[in-house]
Amino acid sequence: MDNNKKKTIILIGRSSAGKTTMCQYIGRESLRYKKTQTVEVVNQTMIDTPGEYLERNCYRGALQVSSTDADVIVLVQDATEDGSMFPPAYASSFSKPVIGVVTKSDIADERQIERAVLYLKNAGAKDIFITSSVNGSGFEGLLKYLDYE
Repeated sequence: MDNNKKKTIILIGRSSAGKTTMCQYIGRESLRYKKTQTVEVVNQTMIDTPGEYLERNCYRGALQVSSTDADVIVLVQDATEDGSMFPPAYASSFSKPVIGVVTKSDIADERQIERAVLYLKNAGAKDIFITSSVNGSGFEGLLKYLDYE
């Protein structure tokens, strides 16, 4: 894979939404829990952010600043979460393409997945991918979109 062709992404979502696990899956690393404490660049193509940056309004500016290095904004929504931290039309605060990724589809029911998709659509995500880093489902389309194949 040529890193120069790949789109650089920034992953934004709540704590425990699956951002770091998704980076591990895409990077072909073994999946292990790791709490992201600060903005981290993974494999020169993924910007992993702490969930607190979305959860606390005073840190949201850091997401805006960090997003300048990305080609695509990825809003990450845990399918099992009963709510969303993404305000309506949140995508409009970025001047780049915004996509949504639903995580943990392997442990969610259809209703939960549909609700997660709706949260991402309401936030303004144009393309939405339903994934599971545990069983690897749903990544084919996402990786193709990002030129990570």
